[in-house]
Amino acid sequence: MATQGNIGVTSENIFPIIKKFLYSDHEIFLRELVSNAMDATQKLKTLASVGDFKGEMGDLTVRVRIEDGKLIISDRGIGMTAEEIDKYINQIAFSGAEEFLEKYKNDVSAIIGHFGLGFYSSFMVSKKVEIVTKSWKEGAVPMKWSCEGTPAYELTETEKADRGTDIILYIDDENKEFLEKGKISALLTKYCRFLPVPIAFGKKQEWKDGKYVDTDEDLIINETQPAWVRKPTELKEEDYLKFYQDLYPMSDEPLFWIHLNVDYPFHLTGILYFPRIKNNLDLHRNKIQLFCNQVFVTDSVEGIVPEFLTLLHGVLDSPDIPLNVSRSYLQSDQNVKKISAHITKKVADRLEEIFKSDRPQYENKWDSLKLFIQYGMLSDEKFYERAAKFVLLKDVDDKYFTLDEYLKLIKENQTDKEGVTVYLYTTSKNDQYSYIQDAKDKGYSVLLMDGQLDVHAIGQLEQKLEKTRFVRVDSDTIDHLIRKADQQKVQLDENQQTALKEVFNSQLPAMEKTEFIVSFEALGEQSNPVVLTQSEYMRRMREMSAMQPGMSFYGEIPDSYNLVLNTDHPLVKNVLADEEKACSEKLQPILADIKGWEARQTDLREAQNKKKSDEITEAEKEDMTNTNKQLDELREKLNAILSEYASGNPVVSQLIDLALLGNGLLKGESLSRFIRRSYELI
Repeated sequence: MATQGNIGVTSENIFPIIKKFLYSDHEIFLRELVSNAMDATQKLKTLASVGDFKGEMGDLTVRVRIEDGKLIISDRGIGMTAEEIDKYINQIAFSGAEEFLEKYKNDVSAIIGHFGLGFYSSFMVSKKVEIVTKSWKEGAVPMKWSCEGTPAYELTETEKADRGTDIILYIDDENKEFLEKGKISALLTKYCRFLPVPIAFGKKQEWKDGKYVDTDEDLIINETQPAWVRKPTELKEEDYLKFYQDLYPMSDEPLFWIHLNVDYPFHLTGILYFPRIKNNLDLHRNKIQLFCNQVFVTDSVEGIVPEFLTLLHGVLDSPDIPLNVSRSYLQSDQNVKKISAHITKKVADRLEEIFKSDRPQYENKWDSLKLFIQYGMLSDEKFYERAAKFVLLKDVDDKYFTLDEYLKLIKENQTDKEGVTVYLYTTSKNDQYSYIQDAKDKGYSVLLMDGQLDVHAIGQLEQKLEKTRFVRVDSDTIDHLIRKADQQKVQLDENQQTALKEVFNSQLPAMEKTEFIVSFEALGEQSNPVVLTQSEYMRRMREMSAMQPGMSFYGEIPDSYNLVLNTDHPLVKNVLADEEKACSEKLQPILADIKGWEARQTDLREAQNKKKSDEITEAEKEDMTNTNKQLDELREKLNAILSEYASGNPVVSQLIDLALLGNGLLKGESLSRFIRRSYELI
């Protein structure tokens, strides 16, 4: 006898809503229906375990098949009676799993569904859906439920020899891709490859008569006992490595892993792998796969895993993570926060354990671990506190130190006159070789900080470590980097400094977004005659701006270099003496005129400063304008004479080019001229 009725919904528009908005991806329907089949099978196992079901369970394989425009998902689980269909199918969002969980909460395991909406995802891709089902209960009558995507349904008695449920989807014209074997196989692999009950889709094939043909053996697409659900004592190293390769084919072997198995105060299992990461954070993100009772949920785990841990690879599985109806996004609650904190702690514990038990192995893997640990320290204060014990600093000689070890090493020799301990570092052993050597000659240690996050890590350490400053070895002359005493005074008068500055300024190359400032220091006869340095602050800001969009304005500021002339060096003294000999006669009258006009400028300025702006006469303003003009013209004449001299003195250009060469700034035509000039000077 057939019965007819209307599904218990409050709106005629419920099906259009289901079709368009219930799930973000239509492909999710297959995961939901297979999950329901899994639930029905797990429920039968639970009933058998407590003695309610006493029959033969037999083959519990869930079967998926494509047949004449239909996609069919079949199970041999508990099935449904007419009353249960009315209760769980006709009343949308009344979840059978919730009621079952409550009744068998002490015995049930791996029940997936919690919302009662998963079945209706089938209407996203179907013009018609049928349920053919027979309950496990003795004397149950097989039933067939049919609906064409409207609130109207038909429920009739039917014939079915065995218990369980067949879900039959009549795929609509817009979704014919879900009748393709390759598409369904890919989706089953994506969402169901680790479900705890076998899932069969098609048959295994063998090569016969020049082609592949089906055999009689089912093709099981899932592994029912993946590594993370097994006990760590059951697994060997090769098991962990094989599982990693299954998850990430063609990847390098991981550094090591953590096997999670938590029962209280929440349930969490999984395996997290540390991949080899040297640079490019984004390439390594979102490789953790989140499962709920072995059903794939998402690989966007930012909501449950702290941001820095998204660099890890592997699997997390928890039935206690609250999910919305699509199981695609995490909802933040206290359980999630506890799980997140626990994972962070376990990761820190594992790193510290390896550091303490096998430091050589830890140091050997440091270059791959460094980026991950720095990211964690920068983004998670609690992780910083733990990691401060096992974060390493690496020097240019490839020796490794903890923060405490390195401070002990440099404290005495690298503390300046203000009591600040100075950490010298380089970003390139080759490009900054001469600066490194100057530091070593002073007995100083130099760190290698060439990583993607080093500039940010340096800033953090300066804040955390007491009276500490990090400076790159080429950011100043070595005596200025770690000032031990007051600076030696430069023994040049104002005219000599003006002359030398213009001589060298005039021969500096024009480079895009680069400026040079000539300065003087008395560095001693044994130091280089010319040293090129770059401001630590501005360079660091530019490097940070490359990774932080909010600081992009620093990226527009030109690179600024100081060309430091060592006034103690014989070559610089010779240039000055030669310039005075060659230019003195021409410069003396100009310098005398400049002195006179500067005196006039000072008198006018003092007179005008005593008046309000509206009291200054036009004649006085014109006098000041004329004075400034005369000074500008005289200085231009002076500079022209000095520039002409400098262009004829190859030593000036040679000294500049040597400084540029030491910083990798001498290229192309300039480098060619330098080489040719070097031969000529020899």
